[in-house]
Amino acid sequence: MTFVVADTSPINYLVLIGEIDLLPRLYGKVLIPDAVLSELCDPGSPTVVSAWALMPPTWLEVVLTVACDVNPSSLDPGELAAITLAGSVRADVLLLMDDMAGRSAASELGLRSTGTLGVLRAASQKGLIELDRALDKLGQTNFYLPARLVAFLRAEARVRKAD
Repeated sequence: MTFVVADTSPINYLVLIGEIDLLPRLYGKVLIPDAVLSELCDPGSPTVVSAWALMPPTWLEVVLTVACDVNPSSLDPGELAAITLAGSVRADVLLLMDDMAGRSAASELGLRSTGTLGVLRAASQKGLIELDRALDKLGQTNFYLPARLVAFLRAEARVRKAD
């Protein structure tokens, strides 16, 4: 069984673009550490994100998490807690995280990861969303969209659509 552990960023952006329901459709239950829930509810979070986090859906499970063995200097508390939680799951686990330093640290621990773009790509491949539309909505947020990666994803989706 594959477990999915999410950091703050993918949840934040999926809520902002109205695609948060992709997570249970793709993965079923999603685990988040309590530190991630705290970041989502932070007063500095977008209102729609904090409102969503204050009444999380049943497919989201919040888990109390303690410190991990990763170097905390480059990672925030949510990233550290998500890596710790993912590492504690003794099964196939997928970590949803956008931060490259966090994904690198997770990789060093043998954890598989993907980010917001990976979630949107997987949803597109399963026919759950129109990728161009989702990328356009994501582009209206402050999410960093590397132009070459976006061009690749759009081209890949067009080829798949043509098949």
